[in-house]
Amino acid sequence: MSLNRSEQQVYDYLMKQPDERRYWQEKLRRVAKSIGDEHSTVADLERELWRYTVERSAVVSSLREANAAEGLRRTSMKNLAELLLRLWTDPRPKPKPGTDEV
Repeated sequence: MSLNRSEQQVYDYLMKQPDERRYWQEKLRRVAKSIGDEHSTVADLERELWRYTVERSAVVSSLREANAAEGLRRTSMKNLAELLLRLWTDPRPKPKPGTDEV
């Protein structure tokens, strides 16, 4: 999966910060469980990840510096949300042959 620059910066930050990573793992699992529908879950997490990016860019030097040159323009976090769902939640069961699961 390919991440855009903003997504990659947030992902790298989360991987280096155990407390932040743990927070997002729990949040992601909670949201996925409460919503159930993968598309709705991704949409909700994408918005949350963008808000997080804006908030962290104000206080984390590596994110602030990266955004200083380009400015902090609204960027999709959909690929990051999808990646984190794959990494941090149990895999969805595959449909059995002969069933028409959509």
